[in-house]
Amino acid sequence: MTPALPYSLDGKVAVITGSSRGIGRATAETMAGLGAKVVISSRTADACEPVAEAIRAEGGEAAVIACNISRKDEVEGLIAGTEKLYGAPDILVCNAAVNPAYGPLADLSDEAFDKIMGSNVKSNLWLCNRVIPAMKEKGGGAIVIISSIAGMQGNAVIGGYGISKAADFALARNLAVEHGGDNVRVNCIAPGLVKTDFARALWEDEEMLKKRTRTTPLRRIGLPEEIGPVAAFLASPAASFITGQVIVADGGVTIA
Repeated sequence: MTPALPYSLDGKVAVITGSSRGIGRATAETMAGLGAKVVISSRTADACEPVAEAIRAEGGEAAVIACNISRKDEVEGLIAGTEKLYGAPDILVCNAAVNPAYGPLADLSDEAFDKIMGSNVKSNLWLCNRVIPAMKEKGGGAIVIISSIAGMQGNAVIGGYGISKAADFALARNLAVEHGGDNVRVNCIAPGLVKTDFARALWEDEEMLKKRTRTTPLRRIGLPEEIGPVAAFLASPAASFITGQVIVADGGVTIA
């Protein structure tokens, strides 16, 4: 039977990495608006506080726990701190990512490749493995990995990033298979180009932007506020029969 309020996150505890700005912030604000207690996290607490304050000003509940996701001890601290404040997470959104290299794969250094894979893939596995046991004890949970259409298409300048995002698809599928029997759902979102600071190099060039949007069915790039609600949907009871999937939100780029 469909829940009376299928989109409600009332009483749920949500941890969102990389949520001081962009898609992470939009996700936190949307989930808080739907009733979740949200933990705002990025490398520095100072960057997160304005987000938490804005959520509280709207009547929501939010806490700040700083975490560099490339450091396993800080990942542990993020989840342990959440458990101390609110209890075990019901929702995990793996949004934080890095892309230190721009150019062909032939120029990608071992150091840069390791950093990309460590921050964009291995840290997500750390986070998932840390929260899933308690989710099982609670009767289920939802994990959303913010990936990218870069994992679905070849790209001449962000190939290393694309490889990591394709790996996130596989990570979600395998975790979904392993833990679905305990009602833990794991899905990915693959946004197209979104107007965030992270993707600034891709949208700030007006000529490049015109060329891209000319062949995009919606004729524009996305906004963080158009991705956060997708994450909230996947974490909600409305998506209770969805797991192991990649939800593309790209204005139609990949179908054009």
